[in-house]
Amino acid sequence: MAPPGPEHVLRITPTRAPRATILLVPPLFEEANRTRRTLVLAMRTLAADGFATLLPDLPGQNDSLVPLERVDLARWQDALADTTATIDGPLIIASLRGGALLDHHANAAAWWRLAPVSGASLLRTLMRARVAADRESGVTSSLDSLQAEAATTPLLLAGNRLSPTMMAQLGSAEARPVAPLRTVTLGNGADAIAGTPLWLRAEPGEDAAMAAAIAADIAAWSQTCGIS
Repeated sequence: MAPPGPEHVLRITPTRAPRATILLVPPLFEEANRTRRTLVLAMRTLAADGFATLLPDLPGQNDSLVPLERVDLARWQDALADTTATIDGPLIIASLRGGALLDHHANAAAWWRLAPVSGASLLRTLMRARVAADRESGVTSSLDSLQAEAATTPLLLAGNRLSPTMMAQLGSAEARPVAPLRTVTLGNGADAIAGTPLWLRAEPGEDAAMAAAIAADIAAWSQTCGIS
């Protein structure tokens, strides 16, 4: 039986007819919570510049009624593609971190990615956090023991109960080639924007300067792709 849906989509529209639509794909798991406020600031800046902006919830995340353990990476990819299928006019998909693992099935005029990361890297971070939390609770665990457990039963990692299918898919997931694509990192230079790695913080944060830099870089990329 399919879980309930569809999921909530945060929309910010310009006061005039939009130049194009920017669909932001957030990072995965707790990283999404730590970056959401900054992404919303970027959306507002883009809307003021004439873009329509969307930030969709993924099944099993945020206010979704779907239990996360019933979701896998393929379902997230399909959900994102379904969202983009309803958008009229030019579309740019802007993905952050693990969000770049989901965006290749969707149809778009262009793609923009910030600090894309592999699924294996995300899993290692989640599993190390679980080992550390177990140690504080007096429980002995290891990356190997957790990996063995995850092969047959849902595994709780940093508050996220992940199915064996999700674990397996994440373990081999890489950001797929798309075109035209701009990939940026945090830092200085032509392919970087200034900002802080909010996804590493213990609590949700906000970086207004980073939000402005994200919006400016996406807007410039849209012009480079002939979207104005």
